[in-house]
Amino acid sequence: MSNFGDLEIFARVVSAGSMSAAGRELGLSPAVVSKRLRRLEDRLGSRLLQRTTRQIALTEAGQGFYERVIAILAGVEEAEAFVSRRSALARGTLKVTAPTSFGRLHIAPHLGAFMEANPDLAINLILSDDFVDIVGDGYDVAIRIAELADSSLVARKIAPVRRILCATPAYIERNGSPQSFDDLNAHNCLTHVSGEAWRLQGPDGLVSFRPNGALMTNSSEVVREAVLAGIGVGLRSTWDIGPALASGKLVQVLPDYEGSRNIAVHAIYPSRQFLPVKVRLFIDFLADLYGSIPYWEEGIEGSPAPDGVVPIRRASSAVR
Repeated sequence: MSNFGDLEIFARVVSAGSMSAAGRELGLSPAVVSKRLRRLEDRLGSRLLQRTTRQIALTEAGQGFYERVIAILAGVEEAEAFVSRRSALARGTLKVTAPTSFGRLHIAPHLGAFMEANPDLAINLILSDDFVDIVGDGYDVAIRIAELADSSLVARKIAPVRRILCATPAYIERNGSPQSFDDLNAHNCLTHVSGEAWRLQGPDGLVSFRPNGALMTNSSEVVREAVLAGIGVGLRSTWDIGPALASGKLVQVLPDYEGSRNIAVHAIYPSRQFLPVKVRLFIDFLADLYGSIPYWEEGIEGSPAPDGVVPIRRASSAVR
């Protein structure tokens, strides 16, 4: 390309979502931005963006071009940092998306230490439980909790995840402790309005159970609070309820059944090549923070833990 600036304008338009917003960030008028984009498309002989009066969208060619352009721009940024002897520091703005509850509990409280170590970096943290388009929405990195399928994106596991069935001791006292997987049919099982089945690993392999209860909600945090209030049995991740388990406010039921260990906390980013320093440092920071035995597992039985850990409290086998 004879004009490298056209690439930066194109990438900024995609990440900002409009020509006017990109123009404000770059100090250019929308007319200049539009002219530079047309010049880029003419040079390539292909339309990169579909334009309407209300929004813009990447064409198929534009999507592939954008993925390669951001890798080029990241490489230039890293090269400039190397030349200026600041390759070990994060600069610019880091745009991150993460699940709402996990981000609130296990990312936001630690940002101060990361930002103090990287004073030239600004962070744009967007918490959402929706599946976002990392490339199309201009994110540098996404934190996802899932069993990942094949993807053109790059994933790095940064923490294991345990999902267990749990309830309060008071609920178990009133309703008895389920002794088999089928016993769950007699319990108030708290779930999401999507009606997604609970898929668990048991002594005989994978099992599936469709929970049915008196409370349904679109909020994972409401499910958590309902379990803590003694309303019923929930399937929760230990990162969400670790302190309540360690203190005895919650107990594990049916300990022979847990969620798949293939589910983990992952950092997702667009390209392995020319990984920006700010992305690499942020992912390394979280991976070091959580470790192979995350701090939220402290006091919980069932994961490889150091000596002296207090076992998780499990429901009594007595049935009233």
